[in-house]
This record gives sequence, C-alpha cells and structure tokens, in this order.
Amino acid sequence: MGYLNNQVVTVDAILTKKGRELLAKNDGSFRITQFALADDEIDYTLYNPLNTNGSAYYGEAIENMPLLEAFPDESQIMKYKLATLPRGTAVLPVLDLGFASISLKQGASLSITPQTLNYLGNATAFETSGYSATISDVRTMATFNGVGIQSTAATTQNASSTTTLGTNVSSTVIGSQINLRATTTNTLFGSNSSISTTLTVVGLDSGARITIPLTISTTTNS
Repeated sequence: MGYLNNQVVTVDAILTKKGRELLAKNDGSFRITQFALADDEIDYTLYNPLNTNGSAYYGEAIENMPLLEAFPDESQIMKYKLATLPRGTAVLPVLDLGFASISLKQGASLSITPQTLNYLGNATAFETSGYSATISDVRTMATFNGVGIQSTAATTQNASSTTTLGTNVSSTVIGSQINLRATTTNTLFGSNSSISTTLTVVGLDSGARITIPLTISTTTNS
C-alpha cells in the first residue's frame, strides 16, 4: 500500500482478487457491470469551521489528506461506500440484524433477516437489491449462504461463496436472508472452548453497514 499525490487528479483502478480470478478463467465471466465509490481515507472530524482564515479554509485539512493507493483486498478497502439518498434525508440508514452479537453451539443453525432503518422515508424497510454478508473466517461455518435475491450479482457471488484463495478465509454471500450453521468439526478449536470471528452485513442499496462478533462454542470441550 502507498500514498498517491493528491495535488493532481488521479484514477488508480485495479482488480480485486475475485476480479483477477474471473479474468484468469478467460471464459467471458469477467464483465464489469457495476462500480462503487468510497471515502475510507477521509476523516471528516478534521473539518474546522473555526479556522481563522475564513470559510474557504474550513476543509483545508481534509483536502490535504493523502489518498490511499488502491489495493486488491476487498475486505480491507471500500468499507464506507458513498450512497445517493433522497434530498432532504435527515438521518442516515442503519441496519438491524436483530442481534448485537451471535453465539452458536457446534452444529447449531441461525437465519438472519436484515432490515434497514430510516431508509427512503420508512422506519423499517427491506432493500430491493438485498444485503451482502461477509464472514471473516468461513471455516467456522458448516453452512453459510444467502437466499431470496435472484439478481445476476447475487447468483454469481453465492455460487463462489465457498471458495477461498490462499490464506484468504473470508466469504461473502448476498441475499434477503442469511443462513448460518456452525461447524461440526473440532479441528479449529484445539484446546479452546470457543472460537470467534466477525460477521459484516452491508445494505446494497443504502450502503448501511454493521459488523457484529460471532462466537462458536464446542460441544466437546466443556
């Protein structure tokens, strides 16, 4: 990772790991149909309306921040995607999973139906494009899938959800409902009574995002 010169307009585009995987297949599956913008490197708390040089300088610190060079790990970049919301929106959409954290025993199952609060004038809404769910360590799951969304993006993503590349053990699925079933094997536990990972859910229309801890407890080491 490096920094780009923010004195000139620069477009730095690279493929993610998934993009490079599809390109390498050379079977026509690599097609760019959507894009997203994000502002991960911007710290808006630096906006200073007390700057003595006047209003033109309130955002000076933000404008002078270095821009991050693009890198291919989609789980570490573009966490805060820019989204277009209706004019006059007074509050930002937030996600409600029904859980602040998740604890499962080995082999136990759970279905999550995310909802978006404060979205498009509704107190509660389900997003048309669904939700993406990323688990940091898919080895903790015997089942991890998304259902309810039939778009091309969802079908493609869900078909490859069990694939891991090298040491990358995260997995992402898309759906209106996310199904989890904890692993039944004991290999990952060692001498520990539980193992932990995280689950990140993003609303594909609103851009709202939430990450919660997920813990799997062994049924043999108690």
